[in-house]
Amino acid sequence: MERRDFLRGLALLAACPLCVKTAYAAEGVHWSYEGEAGPEHWGSLSKDNSACAAGSQQSPLDIRDAIKADIPDIAIDWKSGGTILNNGHTIQVKAAPGGTLRRGDKTYDLVQYHFHAPSEHLVEGKSFPMEVHFVHKHAETGALGVFGVFLVPGAANKTFASLAAAFPQKGGEEASLDGADPSGLLPSALSYWAYEGSLTTPPCSEIVDWMVAMNPIEVDPADIKKFTALYSMNARPALVANRRYILSSS
Repeated sequence: MERRDFLRGLALLAACPLCVKTAYAAEGVHWSYEGEAGPEHWGSLSKDNSACAAGSQQSPLDIRDAIKADIPDIAIDWKSGGTILNNGHTIQVKAAPGGTLRRGDKTYDLVQYHFHAPSEHLVEGKSFPMEVHFVHKHAETGALGVFGVFLVPGAANKTFASLAAAFPQKGGEEASLDGADPSGLLPSALSYWAYEGSLTTPPCSEIVDWMVAMNPIEVDPADIKKFTALYSMNARPALVANRRYILSSS
């Protein structure tokens, strides 16, 4: 645990592009989701990415054999608005200030949220059409807490529809958002799985407390297509758990 706490202390230095950097041109060495710069090669693209290949607590995971445990409830208080960016790897929303996620005695500040297609996490081998990651950091320790929610086709979702209508079409484009409420992307119940893992993009730093919602949300299939028209595949494949426990809220 001491090693992990040390790494978390360096989180803000290593967590880009997932957490801090929002500038399209500031993401360092080129990487992608296929070919010679794809996930299987991330670790060799830069010495800063060594954890992508050598890490033992990498994410995402195939969630299976979860252990029911008395883990803290999650309380969320996010704010509407922010700015929306096409960063060349995904659509990312820089959150409006003041949004929080509280889990037990820890309170994290919402920094940004972004989307993957298909889902990065699996459940008993099953993937979902999309997954949204809400990225938080602890103001004092720099610890990261990421809350993932699966998206499936169904009834229209007001928040996702408003975001889909505003998706910047080219890498590097950014626009302001008025009124988009990220809480609209939450399921009605916040039961979740929890495990210790990593960023799912380079540099793959192992500094993330993962929380993945058990219940997906429905969004309009046409809005899913608006995302996949830009990013048809931007998901890192699921990796081995390496004796990690996945805990399940009761």
